[in-house]
Amino acid sequence: MAQYPLPKFHFQVEWGGTKIGFSEVTGLAVETEVIEYRTGAMPEYSKMKMPGMQKFGNITLKRGVFKNDNEFYAWWNTVKLNQIERRDVIISLLDEEHNPRVVWKVRNSWPVKVQSTELKADGNEVAIETLELAHEGLTIEMP
Repeated sequence: MAQYPLPKFHFQVEWGGTKIGFSEVTGLAVETEVIEYRTGAMPEYSKMKMPGMQKFGNITLKRGVFKNDNEFYAWWNTVKLNQIERRDVIISLLDEEHNPRVVWKVRNSWPVKVQSTELKADGNEVAIETLELAHEGLTIEMP
């Protein structure tokens, strides 16, 4: 049997035990900063490089607007001066049998931006809202 890469269109997002449908998820990136160092007694005339702190970009989630579904805005409204409800988010890339094959676990996320849909009198597209999350860690698992 031939091996094929997983398609990127079959995924799910969970937070607080609830599975929520999204049309797009971007920003699943982790970066390790580089520390350069050289002592005056090193025989080489170049710096050595060491791994430094990890850096995480914001995650963007997009989905269609549904009547009487304001979960994004309810979460956004928990923002108070330097306090907010933080949530762990699990994003899973699924195979044909709906089993998770790659799982991104996002720790202590919170919304930094909520963007409503664009309104256009002559458009015929679905209304899409966007939620941007800041977080404190991202781990990647392959069950």
